[in-house]
Amino acid sequence: MGKFVFEKTNIDGVYIITPTLFGDERGYFMETYSEADFKEAGLNYKFVQDNQSSSKKGVLRGLHFQKTHPQAKLVRVLKGEVFDVAVDLRKDSPTYGKWVGTLLSGENHKQLMIPRGFAHGFMVVSDHAEFAYKCDDFYHPEDEGGIMYNDPDIAIDWPDVGELILSEKDQKHPTLKESKIEF
Repeated sequence: MGKFVFEKTNIDGVYIITPTLFGDERGYFMETYSEADFKEAGLNYKFVQDNQSSSKKGVLRGLHFQKTHPQAKLVRVLKGEVFDVAVDLRKDSPTYGKWVGTLLSGENHKQLMIPRGFAHGFMVVSDHAEFAYKCDDFYHPEDEGGIMYNDPDIAIDWPDVGELILSEKDQKHPTLKESKIEF
């Protein structure tokens, strides 16, 4: 039996990945990444940086990208639940400006594989969430970019969690049309 289920989404290159859990009365074990299994599925990434964040309910982080150093990301939730979103910014893609979203949680163990050329963001829907992700390029603070989370042309269907909590930076991102970003 394979250690991962790779589910294609409606946007080319974005996958929902479910690892196999091996459990008994003590708890469980799972692999969260295996270079060999991912390569066999056609996902050829060399991850160079791992990141982790902790957020409370209503926190929305995103939509972020790196302008000249785009990053592929493998994202997952360790504790809690988030609604995770990837927006296609690849200029020649038939799904340019479209989004994929899914619930990731510490319970469902699902991961989202986001290739280079996407904006990424997530909203915490549980009381608290711990979020972790791998990147295939290093973070460059001078290269940050972003798109407004509520851009009407993208029209992400975010869950209703009550009051949103955004950083000052995330409140000031332009729309996709205003940013004119294309990879």
